[in-house]
Parts: sequence; C-alpha cells; structure tokens
Amino acid sequence: MNYQVLARKWRPHNFREVVGQEHVVKSLINALQHNRLHHAYLFTGTRGVGKTTIARILAKSMNCENLHKNLQDANPCGICKACSDLDEGRFLDLIEIDAASHTGVEHARELMSNTQYAPNQARYKVYLIDEVHMLSTHSFNALLKTLEEPPPHVKFLLATTDPHKIPVTVLSRCLQFNLKRLTPSQILAQMEYILGEEKITFETPALKLLARSADGSMRDGLSLLDQAIVFGNGKVASEDVNAMLGMVAEQPVEDLLTALANVNAVAILDKINDIANTQSDFGEVLQQLIQVLHRIALVQHLPTAIDPDFDTEMLASLAALLSPEDVQLYYQIALMGQRDLDLAPDSRSGFEMLMLRMLTFKPAKIEAIANKIAPVAVTKPFAPITQPVIANAPIQATQTNGEQDWTTIIDQLNLVGPGKALANNCVLDTMDDKVCSLHIDSSIIRGSLAEDMLQKALQTYYGKPIKLVFNSQKTALDTPAVQILKAREDKQQAAVDSINADETVQALKDNFDAHIVPNSIEPI
Repeated sequence: MNYQVLARKWRPHNFREVVGQEHVVKSLINALQHNRLHHAYLFTGTRGVGKTTIARILAKSMNCENLHKNLQDANPCGICKACSDLDEGRFLDLIEIDAASHTGVEHARELMSNTQYAPNQARYKVYLIDEVHMLSTHSFNALLKTLEEPPPHVKFLLATTDPHKIPVTVLSRCLQFNLKRLTPSQILAQMEYILGEEKITFETPALKLLARSADGSMRDGLSLLDQAIVFGNGKVASEDVNAMLGMVAEQPVEDLLTALANVNAVAILDKINDIANTQSDFGEVLQQLIQVLHRIALVQHLPTAIDPDFDTEMLASLAALLSPEDVQLYYQIALMGQRDLDLAPDSRSGFEMLMLRMLTFKPAKIEAIANKIAPVAVTKPFAPITQPVIANAPIQATQTNGEQDWTTIIDQLNLVGPGKALANNCVLDTMDDKVCSLHIDSSIIRGSLAEDMLQKALQTYYGKPIKLVFNSQKTALDTPAVQILKAREDKQQAAVDSINADETVQALKDNFDAHIVPNSIEPI
C-alpha cells in the first residue's frame, strides 16, 4: 500500500475537523441550515490554511443526500453516494479547475457554456476554481457573464491567495471569506492529535519548533512533521528537528540575553562559539532573538501577555532581569542587524559584532548615574545605607522623612527591571509590619509584574508578609527618580556655567569670534 502524506491523510472531511477557521465555518453552517446559499463564494488567505478544503466540504454538504438529517451541524454524512464519490474524486458534478494552468479564454468559455446543463446526479453543479486570480482578463469577463445571471443549479467556489488581483466586478458578486493564518498553538494541538493517532512518539518542544516554522500554514506544518518523522527514524525529537531545520533551540537565546544583562562579553562570545560548533544558521538565531525580545517587551508592559508557545519561565525570568530600555535597544539593534548580516564577511562575525554592539550601547544604569552626581547638586543629602534589617525586627519608617528613607530602602532591596522602575517612581507614606503605603503619580502605569516584584522584595528583605498599597496623586511627587533627574540637570547646568566662565573660553570668544556648539557640553 502506498504511503499517504499526513497533509492528505488528515485533511478535514467535514466542518467539525476544520482547525482554526470558526468564523468561516459558522457562517457556512448557518447558510446550509437555513437554505440561504449564495451562488458564488470566494475564500481568501495564505497557503495551507484550508481554502480548497473548506470549499470541498461546502460542495459535499450542498449535495449530501442526508443533509436534512444533519441540519443541526450541517455536516456532510460522509456515507451517501454523493459524499463517497466526492471523497474518492469521482463526483461528476464537482468541476475543479486550476486557474494557473487554465488561463486561456477558450477554456473558460467552454466551461461557462456547460453551466446551462443540469447536474448529472446531484442537487448542484459546483465549479471550484483554485488560484482564481491567475485567470486572464478575457477569462474573467467570461466568468463575470455567468456570475451576473447564474443558473439556479450552479454554485461557484473560488479560492485565491491574492484577492487584490481579482477584478472588483467579480469580487462584488461573491460572498467573500478571509481565512486566518493559524496560530502555533493550533498547529501544535493538531500535530499532537495526529501523532497520538499514528502512535508516534514525540517531544513537545520539537513540535513547538515545527509549529512556529510552519508560519501559519497547517499544510506546511504537516509537511515539516512528515520530514521530521523520516529524519528521526519514526520519532520526533528536539535534537533531530533542530538539526533538520538548521536551527537552535531557545536556550542559546536565553544564555545570550542573560550574558548581556550581566555585561559579560566572555560568556557572549563563548555561547556564539557553541552555536557555531552546531553548524547553526546565525540568521535563524537572530530571528529567534528578535521574537524573544518582542515577547519580553510585551510581558514587561502586560504580564498576562506571556505566550504559551514560548518557554514561560524563560520569558518571566528575562523580563525581570532586563530593563525595558535594554529590551527596546536590543530589539532595534537586532532588527537593523538583519539587514547587515549578509554584508559581513561571514554570518558568525556579523552576529558577533551585533551582540557586541548591544553590549557597547547598553544604557547606563540610573544608580550608576546617581553615584557620579556631585553632592552639591543634590538639595538634600541621601541618608547612609544601613546594615540589612534583621528578619522579624520591627519596621520603622516616618512620613516626614519618607523620601529619604525610601531611597535607602530601594538600595537595600536590590531590585531590577520593572520592580526597580516602579519603586523609583513612588514616595513612601507609611510602613509597618503589615502594610507598605506608597504615593504614586496617577500618570504612572503600574503592571502586576512590577508590583509583585516590589512586594516580594520587601517581604524577603524584612521577613514580614507586607502588602503594598498605592495612593494615586495628581500633584507632582519628589520621587527618587525625580531627584536623580534633577541632580543630573543641575550637574549639566553647572558644567555649562563652568565652561562659560572659563578664562580661556572667554578669550577665544573675544579674539576669534568663537562660540560654543549647543548641547556639546557634558559633565564629567
């Protein structure tokens, strides 16, 4: 018996088996149930999402001899002569046409002239034209004439990946359905179901990689799955899939981003060397890096946006480790680096320069800037950092000195990422063994991830079940972030004043008509 590829063997035969196109299926079922069938349907969408499959199921339902028995879900019975003939490709009243190979007007006219004749055995004569946008202008004119006054026994089912190339006169006479690209989760679920039925062992991370590589196409995903089964000698393993696709798993990306966060150039270059030893495609590594940075940015601003198709623990860990500024910078460098990767002497050196560029232009930390600010620029000196508070010891914080105490507390909590940013934009009101009350500007957006990080840091440091309470304020607050910004501005102004007061600079201005370039002065 000849082997049948998975994409054909598991092709849906009724509406229940269709994956991910509920909006289309629901409309067609309603039309069948209420006998409100349009004379022409146009199915659009990218490759492998189910355009011709749904068209065949609709043709089968239209002509199913037992449709009146299945009106509840309008699915074809699959056992009557019409259904069985159509499944076996010998249904005379379903005329399938590949427009890419039948563009001539003579062929179109011949087909359209046959529409006047009644069906041979079925209720409707159905014309299924695939890639209809490939028809010539004269062929479209021949089709349009029949679409304008179609016989009652004829239905047209058109499918295309490029509806913009279809004349508007044809589009206006069709009921159009746009099929969506399938999500990796939908493709993954179908793969798991198929492999379970086929009794083939698999590793879920391997299927996730295949599902993402399918790029929204179920047919492409199942073709890749077929290839993976052969490559893995009857099983689907992550190592085999990575080797087959010439890709790497997410672990190197996590290691690279962790090394970036730790400013560790040695670890970055070592990891690149490991990737090179696996003969992986650095362009694909860069693609994965961009995808992970995108998901991290979403998680930092909306914690519920964690994508189950990715390693959720990895995303949460990196979202806490990297600052939002770092993520945005890395994403932009990686995105622009795609264009330059092919210009490098080789892909490895291009990728190395890209990663070193991220490291070089990493934004300076706020605390590092604060440490360089001269004391004269600060209107109120910071309190010295005290020794860590002993667990279960009483917590003391006063409202009158809240800003200063809060700055000291932030330093001792060792916060990073969203938690540190949230803390720096608050002012301490009161704090005891149970509640930490903070004032926050009403314009600041608080994320649950940042709040959880801050609350857990307080609980860990003090050894108390402290809960956070935020009081929104419409007036400006003198937060640690504001203090640092003010100090930076004061230091900048002091540097400008110092240059302007310098005798040498004054002499150059007087004798040589020199002037200071705006925004060129930076404090040391």
